[in-house]
Amino acid sequence: MYGPGSQLGKSGNNSWAEEHGCSIACQGSVTSARLHAPSIGERPLTHMPRKGTMRRVVRQSKFRHVFGQAVKNDQCYDDIRVSRVTWDSSFCAVNPRFVAIIIEASGGGAFLVLPLHKTGRIDKSYPTVCGHTGPVLDIDWCPHNDQVIASGSEDCTVMVWQIPENGLTLSLTEPVVILEGHSKRVGIVAWHPTARNVLLSAGCDNAIIIWNVGTGEALLNLDDMHSDMIYNVSWNRNGSLICTASKDKKVRVIDPRKQEIVAEKEKAHEGARPMRAIFLADGNVFTTGFSRMSERQLALWNPKNMQEPIALHEMDTSNGVLLPFYDPDTSIIYLCGKGDSSIRYFEITDESPYVHYLNTFSSKEPQRGMGYMPKRGLDVNKCEIARFFKLHERKCEPIIMTVPRKSDLFQDDLYPDTAGPEAALEAEEWFEGKNADPILISLKHGYIPGKNRDLKVVKKNILDSKPTANKKCDLISVPKKTTDAASVQNEAKLDEILKEIKSIKDTICNQDERISKLEQQMAKIAA
Repeated sequence: MYGPGSQLGKSGNNSWAEEHGCSIACQGSVTSARLHAPSIGERPLTHMPRKGTMRRVVRQSKFRHVFGQAVKNDQCYDDIRVSRVTWDSSFCAVNPRFVAIIIEASGGGAFLVLPLHKTGRIDKSYPTVCGHTGPVLDIDWCPHNDQVIASGSEDCTVMVWQIPENGLTLSLTEPVVILEGHSKRVGIVAWHPTARNVLLSAGCDNAIIIWNVGTGEALLNLDDMHSDMIYNVSWNRNGSLICTASKDKKVRVIDPRKQEIVAEKEKAHEGARPMRAIFLADGNVFTTGFSRMSERQLALWNPKNMQEPIALHEMDTSNGVLLPFYDPDTSIIYLCGKGDSSIRYFEITDESPYVHYLNTFSSKEPQRGMGYMPKRGLDVNKCEIARFFKLHERKCEPIIMTVPRKSDLFQDDLYPDTAGPEAALEAEEWFEGKNADPILISLKHGYIPGKNRDLKVVKKNILDSKPTANKKCDLISVPKKTTDAASVQNEAKLDEILKEIKSIKDTICNQDERISKLEQQMAKIAA
């Protein structure tokens, strides 16, 4: 084992690094800040000086011993044909009631919605949500209504669905609303964190559209800010800003209501493979990407000064895109690589080196996708701080992350008040310029899902908007005009019906005469 002050990276040590999922490429000195995964029994190295020998510094953290464990087979969701479409989304979305999984479907696109307790083998005839005419690329549960889910598809549409309270008994083909505005496939959907019925979608037409789902209208269309494909979009904590990662290697911070780019970084990661960018609770931006040498990197940026990263770490040379999942309550980021068989987790602090490696959960099977449970869906009695839903080729396997504690009492330090299901703003308020932080709830006595109200879409009628000057006059005159017009219309319909009845009677009379003549002729021939 390596003692303090020893030099890493000499012959024989690279295999150790590869085995532990991290790259170390130094000969006698550390040339860049790289993440070092400790072997069993070692304490993590968290401070990496840029020059000189590497020293071990022990940092106190209540999350150093986060323990990950996959559930037993009978608690998995089996015999699911997970989508094979080539798109770097998570393919899975979870909330305290349901798990939704994008699946293979012939003749269109579909996804499964299963109540969390519906474990075991899923029958092939189990009902699906199947209204899209092309493969579904992304799904996202509404944070303010556990029965509403949005989906984006290759058919260029976004659909919003209302799931029955106890799950599906029949396949769902009719969405509550279809949002049409993209000219190419829609690969990203993301609900606003604090405003009700505000949904963002991003397509391969390089456009971002923000919708008011309650009216089915596009509030904003940001179609001239990206010159290349958008890899991902993330809202900040109060939904006033978004950050995006794009194929042109730029990370942008955008104020959607002012329709302007607030901050921008070219070549945040120099590699050609896809990047990801997410907002943290303190307003900083966390990114994952690839170096020019195709090594996977993670970085931390301050949007007020994006010249240099706050921290930049290189990890390994795997090909899978790193999907970041962030817990704002504990400042932990979980990195799940597509095609990897591990979940790495890091704690973000305001002390150097800012991104602290905690541990890695490893399993045998590679992951096709990953769902992440909101904090209010966790079991606080078991000190559960995260739950993932890992997609295999034919099943979905929940993975539970816990911080072992001896006490059975509620652990206040693990569970600060978290974002609840109540919206802080209405869509119109947000659009007019208001901002609000999430409405927080305590998890002390666990979270009990309440009754969700149905999503109602009220299409605005253009004819309703009249000049204000004539409002009083209109109120008096309109009902009379309406009744006059209605009575005239009814009279015209009545005349039409009477004419039709008369013509039918005439036809019947004519036919009767003809029939009697034919009968007479028949009688003569028979005689």
